Amino acid sequence: MGAGDYLTKLDESLSALGGQWNGYSTSIATAFVLMLTYSVMARVEPEIHPMLLARQAAASAVRQEGQSPVYRANSAPHGYPLNSGLNVKAAGASKWAAGRDGDLRDIWRSAVSGNTGAIFTVLGREKVLEHKLSEITRQINLVGQHISSQGGKRIAIYLPNSVELLAALFACSFYGLTAILIPFNVSDTELVSMLRTSEADAVVTATGSFPFDSVAKSYPGLRQLIWVVDEGSKHMDWNEVPQGTGSRVNVSTWQDILSDSPVSAALELPAAEGQSLANEVILFTKKGGDMEEMTTFTQGNLVSAVSAQLTAVPSKHKLSQADLLLPASSLVSSFTLVMTLAALYANASIALNSVAGVTTDLELATAGVAPTVIITEPEAVLKSHGQVNSKLSSLIARASHYVQTRSLVQNGAMPAASFLANYNDNIRPVFGTKPGKLRLLYVADTASSQSPKLSDAMLSDLRVFTGARVIHALVTPQVAGAVAQTQFHDYRVQGDGNGSHYGVPLSSVEIYLQDSGNHKITDTDYTGEIVVRGPAVAGGQAAIGIIGNIRQDNTLARL
Repeated sequence: MGAGDYLTKLDESLSALGGQWNGYSTSIATAFVLMLTYSVMARVEPEIHPMLLARQAAASAVRQEGQSPVYRANSAPHGYPLNSGLNVKAAGASKWAAGRDGDLRDIWRSAVSGNTGAIFTVLGREKVLEHKLSEITRQINLVGQHISSQGGKRIAIYLPNSVELLAALFACSFYGLTAILIPFNVSDTELVSMLRTSEADAVVTATGSFPFDSVAKSYPGLRQLIWVVDEGSKHMDWNEVPQGTGSRVNVSTWQDILSDSPVSAALELPAAEGQSLANEVILFTKKGGDMEEMTTFTQGNLVSAVSAQLTAVPSKHKLSQADLLLPASSLVSSFTLVMTLAALYANASIALNSVAGVTTDLELATAGVAPTVIITEPEAVLKSHGQVNSKLSSLIARASHYVQTRSLVQNGAMPAASFLANYNDNIRPVFGTKPGKLRLLYVADTASSQSPKLSDAMLSDLRVFTGARVIHALVTPQVAGAVAQTQFHDYRVQGDGNGSHYGVPLSSVEIYLQDSGNHKITDTDYTGEIVVRGPAVAGGQAAIGIIGNIRQDNTLARL
C-alpha cells in the first residue's frame, strides 16, 4: 500500500468521524479537556517528600532484652554525638574550627550583638512597652552585682512572665549564682516548701504576691529580698523589714538598685575571656495542683535543648530577626523557657505578658501585639478549636473547611488562598493585631495523665483555622525543652483522625521504651515506658513515667 492509499484511508476516517460528531461529542471532549487542564493547573507539590515522613526516626540496629531499639532524629544518626550545645566560636576563629557548647551568657551576648531584637511588655490592648536590650543589660549587671555583694548564692525568682524574670535569670548566669524558678501564685505552704527544698537564700519577687511575714518566720534561711515594684506602688516604702525578722533579711527594690547607679553605668557585659562556669538553673513544676519534684538543669542541659530547637525546623523557616515570639505559658516551664532563649539567640523579638500559669484565652493573651510565633499548651488551643468548630454550620463553611483540610492531608501543603478557602476567614480566631501573620504555633503537651490530648484531626483543624504550622511537642520536667515533637511539614491525619503522635526525638536526646507492668516489649510491638537520655536530660537519663509506643513511621505516640 502506497503513501497515497494511506492518505485516502485517513481522509475517509476523518470524514466518517466528522459525520458522526454531535453535541454530545462536543460536551464529552470539552469536559475531558477541562478535567485535564484542571488536574495540571491545580496540581500541588507536597512541601516534603512523602518518603521522609514514612520513616521519621532512625532506630538502632540492635535492642536489649525488655527494651525497644533506641530512636534518634535522622539529623543525629547513631554513631555520632547528640547535639550538645551552641558551637560558640571565638572571635576571628576559622569557620571550620570546633566551637564550645556555651551557656546562657552566650545566648544573651548573641542577642545584644544582633542589635535588632527587643523585648516588649504587653499591658492590655492599648499599652505595649518596649525594652531595649542595652537597658536590660544594665539591669543584669546591677542586679547581679547587688546580689553578689550581699552574699547571695541561690536566688529564687518568683515572678510572672516579665522582663525582670529574664534579667534576673541572666544576672545569675553572669555572676555565678544559682537561679531557682518557682511557679507564680502557689500557696504559702508550697512556696515555703520550695524555698526550703532549694535552699534559697535570696528572693526576687513582685510586690503584693510574696507573703514576706509568714515566709520570714517559717523559713529562717532567707537572707535577701528584692521587690519588683509596679507603677502604682512606687510611692510606698518597700524597704521596711517586718517586725520579728530582726536585721537578718536585707530588703531592697529592683527600681532602687537601678536608680542608685548612673544611667551610663554597667552597660557592658563582663568579659568573656576567663569567665568561670555558670551555675545551674533549678525549675519547679506545678501541674494539676500537685507539686512535681525539683529539677536541676546544668547550663549544658539548657543550651543543648536550645540548639536542638534552632535546628528542628528547616533553614528557610527558622527563627530570625523578623519574628516576634510570645510565650503564652509560664517561663518556669522548661519548654517555654528554652524556646524563649532560642528566640533570643536567633535575634528575634520577645513579647511578654503577665502569664503565671496556663493561659486558656489566646486571643486575650495576644492582644496588643502581632506575634509570628506562639508557645502555648493544649488547654488554650482546645478552647479556640471548640469556638471555631461550633461555627462551621453552613454547607459552604463546611465545604471551605474540607477544601483546606484536603490540601493539608492529601496534598501535603498549606492551603493556598482562594475564594472558597477564604470563606471562613471571619470565624477564624484572631491571634494578635495582624491576623494571618502568625506562622508557627508550638503546643507543649506535658507528660501527665491530666493533660488533655490533641488528636490528629484537631491539629489539622488548628492549621486550617490559624493558617500557621502547628508543632505538637511532648515535654516533661526532667528534660530541657522537648522529648519529641512533630516535624515542621507533617500534616498527616491517619485513620479516623482520633489518634495522635509527638513526632521524633529532638537532636539533643534519644529515646527507647522499656517493659512496664503489663506492657512487654516484643519484636512486633514496641509499647512500654518512655526513657529519655542525652545532653538535654537532667542527670543524663530519665524514665518519664508514661507509656508510649512507636508507630510504623517511627514516631512516638502516647497511650
